[in-house]
Amino acid sequence: MLILDELQIGYGRKLLATLPPRVRVEAGEFVCLLGRNGQGKSTLLRTLGGFLAPIAGEVTLHDSPVRSLRGVERARRIAVVLTERPQVGALGVTDLVEMGRQPYTGWAGVLTEKDRRIAATALEQVGGAHLAARTVDSLSDGERQRVMIARALAQQPDVMLLDEITAFLDLPSRVTIIDTLRRIAAEQGVAIILSSHDLELSLQTADRLWLLPGEGRFIDGTPEDVALSGAIGTAFDQENLMFSLDSGRFESSMAAHRSVYLEGDDVATLWLARALRRRGYGLSTQPAEAAHRITPVSSGRWRIDGAREAGTIAKALDLLATH
Repeated sequence: MLILDELQIGYGRKLLATLPPRVRVEAGEFVCLLGRNGQGKSTLLRTLGGFLAPIAGEVTLHDSPVRSLRGVERARRIAVVLTERPQVGALGVTDLVEMGRQPYTGWAGVLTEKDRRIAATALEQVGGAHLAARTVDSLSDGERQRVMIARALAQQPDVMLLDEITAFLDLPSRVTIIDTLRRIAAEQGVAIILSSHDLELSLQTADRLWLLPGEGRFIDGTPEDVALSGAIGTAFDQENLMFSLDSGRFESSMAAHRSVYLEGDDVATLWLARALRRRGYGLSTQPAEAAHRITPVSSGRWRIDGAREAGTIAKALDLLATH
């Protein structure tokens, strides 16, 4: 569907990344694009959308080079949603979503009933039907991004490119937006490529990860394969923070100096494990190699090193600190 053929991306003469010889994105795939600032995420999206010429290679959509598509034809096939908040004043939500039909209205810009139905359906698909009578400037950040996604859907595109649209949202809003995009990709057959800084959420939801770890490299694979390859750690690890394959999240590098063997898998013990990692403890898989051993007495109660007991996570942490 979307083919990246011998692609090299950059701007001017500056090369940011060289992609594998042939990368395909199929209909219905949800791809998350990751990398530190300055590694080329936005540049890659602009290249895929035909707004920036590649240094080498070609991007094709249904066998047509994206750069050769006329503006209207490109707008019918590719929709773009950016982080920036649109400065639209008191424009109505319905009016903004209906702007997504502009590639189909001709020079007169007159909406038909079919156009209005498509726009209304797009708003419903993002869970925003209740926002139809509102003005855009009255929306929260999360609501505004839903509406922008609805406008993009109203274009009825083959591909949606989204550039860090969850950057300023709180966690529940980020989860809602990502879940909405994943559902749209699966149900509508739209290929969705989202650049994001939210590594843990991307690992949980993406069909594929594209990782730009620097030094001109590009890594493509399932989230699990990319994580197991060690590439995530290479791209993001810092002196005091490291990506843990065991937990699938970033943890303090201090953990290597203080290890705990923790038994049990009930909910309270799982939260104790989170607290231990936050305090800089590593969770050992071998009792003999650990400095401390914590065993469950009952749900929410633990014995520390076979002696003192703790009935709260705070107490367990205090006992470890004073042992």
